[in-house]
Amino acid sequence: MKTIYRAGVRPAAMLAATVLLAGSAFAQTAPAIDKDDIGGIVTGPKGPEAGVWVIAETRDLPVRYIKIVVTDDQGRYVIPDLPKASYNVWVRGYGLVDSAKLKSEPGKIVNHKAVPAPNETAAAQYYPGIYWYSMMTIPGKDQFGGKSDIPKKITQTRWLNVMKSNGCVGCHQLGQLSTRTIPKFHLGNGNHEEAWVNRIQSGQSGGSMVRLVGNTLNGTAIKYLADWTQRIARGELPHAKPQRPQGVERNIVVTLRDWMNEKQYLHDLIASDRRNPTVNANGPLYGSPEYSSDNVPVLDPVKNAQSFIRLATTPDTAEALGPGHAAGKEAVGPSAYWGNEKIWDTKGNNHNSMLDEKGRVWMAATGHPGANPDFCKKGSDLPSAKAVPLNKSNRRLAMYDPKTKKYTAYQTCFQTHHLQFGYDRNNTLWTSGGQDVVGWLNTKMLDEGGDIKKAQGWSPFVLDINGNGKLDEYTGFKDKPDAKKDRRIKVKFYAVMPNPADGSVWGTFRSYPGSVVRYDPASGLSELYNVPKPGFGPRGGDIDSKGVVWVSLASGHLGSFDRSKCKAPLNGPKATGNHCPEGWAFHKYPGPGFKGIGDNSAESSYYSWVDQHNTFGLGKDVPMSTGNLNDGLIALKDGRMVTLRVPYPLGFYAKGFDGRIDDAKAGWKGRGLWTTNGDRTPWLIEGGKGTKPLAAHFQLRGSPLDK
Repeated sequence: MKTIYRAGVRPAAMLAATVLLAGSAFAQTAPAIDKDDIGGIVTGPKGPEAGVWVIAETRDLPVRYIKIVVTDDQGRYVIPDLPKASYNVWVRGYGLVDSAKLKSEPGKIVNHKAVPAPNETAAAQYYPGIYWYSMMTIPGKDQFGGKSDIPKKITQTRWLNVMKSNGCVGCHQLGQLSTRTIPKFHLGNGNHEEAWVNRIQSGQSGGSMVRLVGNTLNGTAIKYLADWTQRIARGELPHAKPQRPQGVERNIVVTLRDWMNEKQYLHDLIASDRRNPTVNANGPLYGSPEYSSDNVPVLDPVKNAQSFIRLATTPDTAEALGPGHAAGKEAVGPSAYWGNEKIWDTKGNNHNSMLDEKGRVWMAATGHPGANPDFCKKGSDLPSAKAVPLNKSNRRLAMYDPKTKKYTAYQTCFQTHHLQFGYDRNNTLWTSGGQDVVGWLNTKMLDEGGDIKKAQGWSPFVLDINGNGKLDEYTGFKDKPDAKKDRRIKVKFYAVMPNPADGSVWGTFRSYPGSVVRYDPASGLSELYNVPKPGFGPRGGDIDSKGVVWVSLASGHLGSFDRSKCKAPLNGPKATGNHCPEGWAFHKYPGPGFKGIGDNSAESSYYSWVDQHNTFGLGKDVPMSTGNLNDGLIALKDGRMVTLRVPYPLGFYAKGFDGRIDDAKAGWKGRGLWTTNGDRTPWLIEGGKGTKPLAAHFQLRGSPLDK
């Protein structure tokens, strides 16, 4: 019996297009749709296919456009609000292989026949990367502590920290088809160990990969990487299987648009002002190309078109590549995709951006040579320079004003990496970036007076060792501790998180086992809170409206730290990092773990973000993380992990995300999350060479059939 209807079937109020299931008296009515929707029913040999994805893709628009929905428990689907174009529409789901691609257009009912996978090998090709990466063998504890070639200082958890989000998975998804297999270009005589040695030298990040694997781990990771890909080449399959989307996961609508180009990548994007997500409603999105380019891409989600802003730099500004950076001027070794071609060439080096209340785009970027102005250095009358002179900065602050089309690169003294606006009257922009200081810019003062010297400041991190509640004379990093003096600590903010509850500023410290750090602008004092077991390896983090910090951990957890739960004194001689383990809680990410090391998740989340304004629809203050091996984002709602998965193209990898409310009165249609496929090598995603980075818009309907 036919189960695929002509694309021309069009319901009015709702024509009764039905499917009669083979061997059953069950007749299913197609869902109601509008003229800009595509809907229908997905059936398989045993009946309705619940929890599978229906994908609509077109290249008729200025950028490639993809929209993805999930079927309900009766196999019905509605792909809403499609721009006028011709689409390929097909079904993908766990336990299936892709169905036939049917040509259609908005306003049509298109029913699909799902295709069961002929075997487990075929089915596994659609699993997220975590299911494949968890097949990696982790050295047993008997291999550490000087008992093998693994460096003596490397413990099993330090090994995991490097092989996960604070190392290998900090730049790429591992486990998708492109990384779990070896290109013939590298494989040579078939030796997987030699192939991995060649592979990690590829491209302009080859130096970083070689240092990580070759120096930090003494090359010992090569044999485990080789064993992993060799077992897969011989036909071994993942030891776990994913389940289809459940509950609210079936209400997710994902819209993807091509962005940037096929050779250069996007680190992330910004859509609105974190403090007021209605800013820039329906406006352009601004990408961050980091090391890849000085062309900042701008995406218009209404017109589905992109343009570019060029980062202006002085003629004597050097490339932001080479020593001191995470990318080189030239490729260390040839790439299987681009050979020895130099594809990254930035000077401005825009790592990420933030919008202010006026819709201006503030960037962690530079426009000048690395040497700082004299007012940053020793001998300056600037209070911050007197405390900590700064001679050099590789990345500073810049601002683009969409109204005037003017781009300004400022000579801030402190180095920048991430940035976030505070909740104070000065619209203070806080930054991370290194140099063992926290930096800030009083944007109100800058707007009023234009004096970049007076508007900026920075401070060291100092613990209140004597416990008197004020900043006193302090000992330095290498000085002998003195109980009568405060103590400067050697930490660096990675994520930066202004606290809306009390005005403090928090940051993550990417050490081992790692920490979160609190800086109080009022007193100039800091507090340090180390990550206790079973957690380790913080990377990106964010804070909720009550002041609870949420952190992506390499241990496979979303960690939370609540300072209000601390029992011991927060300052004094014993408040040096290990004094509040009770403030921590750990929430294991979804997905399988590595075998032989206890209960764990192989998830290697890059960054976390808190939805302070319910921009997505799961609720106020819901913490979310990038699911870098889970092909999407992960939210923690009422103690349950909710996966916002991108099933096509496989290999989606985000580095940061933002929420925006385009129309508060439009329900789910006026809200959503924005992120990018931020993998440094976008050609490793499904589709291969020629594939471009993606902008992703996640929305949450009330039901799978809302239109």
